[in-house]
Amino acid sequence: MQWLQTQLDSLVSIIWGEYLLIPLLAVVGIYLTIGLRAITWRKIGTAFIALWQGRRGASHTKGDISPFQALMTAMSATVGTGNIAGVATAIYIGGPGAIFWMWVIALFGMATKYTEAVLAVTYRETDALGNYVGGPMYYIRNGLGENWRWMAAAFAFFAMFAAFGIGNMVQSNSVADEMHSSFAIPTWITGLTLAALAGTVIIGGVKRIAQVTEKLVPFMAILYVVAALLIVFINVGKLPAVITLIIESAFNGSAASGGFAGASIWMALRAGFARGIFSNEAGLGSAPIAHAAAQTNDPIKQGMVAMLGTFIDTLIICSLTAFVIILTGSWDSGLNGAPLTSAAFSSGLAGYGGHIVTFGLILFAFTTILGWSYYGERAASYLFGTGIILYYRIAWVIAIFAGAMFELDLVWSFADVMNGLMALPNLVALLLLSPIVFSKTRNYFNKNTAKW
Repeated sequence: MQWLQTQLDSLVSIIWGEYLLIPLLAVVGIYLTIGLRAITWRKIGTAFIALWQGRRGASHTKGDISPFQALMTAMSATVGTGNIAGVATAIYIGGPGAIFWMWVIALFGMATKYTEAVLAVTYRETDALGNYVGGPMYYIRNGLGENWRWMAAAFAFFAMFAAFGIGNMVQSNSVADEMHSSFAIPTWITGLTLAALAGTVIIGGVKRIAQVTEKLVPFMAILYVVAALLIVFINVGKLPAVITLIIESAFNGSAASGGFAGASIWMALRAGFARGIFSNEAGLGSAPIAHAAAQTNDPIKQGMVAMLGTFIDTLIICSLTAFVIILTGSWDSGLNGAPLTSAAFSSGLAGYGGHIVTFGLILFAFTTILGWSYYGERAASYLFGTGIILYYRIAWVIAIFAGAMFELDLVWSFADVMNGLMALPNLVALLLLSPIVFSKTRNYFNKNTAKW
């Protein structure tokens, strides 16, 4: 078993190292932003209008869930432990400067997420049950042709297994650990409860998942954001110095202080990029699976809605987490991950700040389990047909309970490998199909200039 762990760790370091996936994700995001003429920055207001208009799907449009529900389903999978533990880990490894590079990768990741959603709606189809399905496996096969069918299957294979790791077992494990350490609740009780709750939602398919996530995701995000904003407001006099520290550390590195070991510019850049990508999943190919089910006849509008996922997840929620950690002076305490964020909130809001982090972690992890269940199910049904769906859902619920009960170092490493491998075919497809997205976007805004 130790041999397998060592091999997986080696693969993780190669796939997510400085020579493969992280620079590739950055290059693709920059290329798409330039090709789209920074439309994802210039039309951010248009995107929020499209989101508002998409609160309820129109009866005359194709799809299973409203554009708003599609975004909430996608965000249910991204707004999670990355916003709480991921940001803290980025600061622990790379210092405050990591947050600047997290902002950078998010700004370019908006174009990646936009492109993914446009292609997902453009090349989606209906399955044997009449459901609208799409995502990288479909836009690879339908957009690039039969000669690329192997790459579509490869994406689906990697996604199907990646879901059990990052979207299931590690989430239930995080919740079980938190409930045990905070309230002394046995891990098996937490695992059983999570499995039962998730099962009742998942059995209803994407429509039931969307109905739950459209309520839970805004609720948990608003609660977390309000608490963070309150701490920022209390310490607002320090905010200019914090922003200066973030920017200066990004280009000068961070000196050792307190329990912080210090970080170079490269450590800040790598930590910021890696944790930012982990948080918003732009380029991994997961979110377009949800957006393909949206009730819309307009790929461009859904792309605009989709890009808000990265904007809200990283540029708002992750930024506020970082501000709280740095404003309260907790960043150089030597703590890491969720305990660092919890300590910062406890310091900023004495008495109940830590409980907000605990509650947020539980809700974030639960909705991640829901969102990724749909991603994995879609990948499995692409490979084996709709008959596999019920069996996949049963296996999913069992894995939730198992994840809460056992140590998951091996699962974490396996999930990291699978996540990286599913991103590679998706990024290739985005590059090859980008001219289609550029053309569709240009034509759309040329026709709708007065309207928008």
